[in-house]
Amino acid sequence: MLQLANMLLTPVRAAVRDPELAVLVLPGGTDFSYRPFSRVQGSALRMYPFTASIQMRFGTRVRVRQAQYRVYGWNGGQASPMPHARAALDRLAADYPGVPIAVIGHSMGGRIAAQLGDDERVTDILALAPWWQFADWRQIHPGARVRAVHGEADTVTRARRTAKGIVELAARGLDAEYLAVPDGGHPMLDHIGLWHGSALRFVADALACHRPSVAGTTA
Repeated sequence: MLQLANMLLTPVRAAVRDPELAVLVLPGGTDFSYRPFSRVQGSALRMYPFTASIQMRFGTRVRVRQAQYRVYGWNGGQASPMPHARAALDRLAADYPGVPIAVIGHSMGGRIAAQLGDDERVTDILALAPWWQFADWRQIHPGARVRAVHGEADTVTRARRTAKGIVELAARGLDAEYLAVPDGGHPMLDHIGLWHGSALRFVADALACHRPSVAGTTA
């Protein structure tokens, strides 16, 4: 598993020169903790299958990276993961200038994704059972496409709050949709096909949205 983690976290420049989409995967964490973040802790391991399946399904059309933070917790007003997440976004944008960037976050990673959504380089946001607090979704810029998936049996984060956020975003005119997972829990270990299928559809739709027009084509 550590070898897989190293492969997914190491930039590969030669394999993908001109991707159509860059994807930043954002693992979860917890509310308060200064424990150092580890690439082999549960929240990181949970996201490697998403990272790997997206890269394998779409090949050279996308470039996927999974973020790391310094510590495991959000830690109140410190928002500890945010500088590291923004640095990861900056690196991705620098490596693939002008390429649309999609962010996919689970739990605390969903909160990070919403806050990264104030950056117009982020064109697409997928929040998986997000830990949205204090209406984080209101930071998302109006041009973003937003999808949220939440388990109805989640006892860690609030599905109703996620649904409320999507309704509010749609009312603002954003392309925003919500998908409920019947009896779905927080760790995404149930209905695996639905969770992972949603992520793959999200990336496929992003590619379709941002597909460059062919010169000389007429309607």
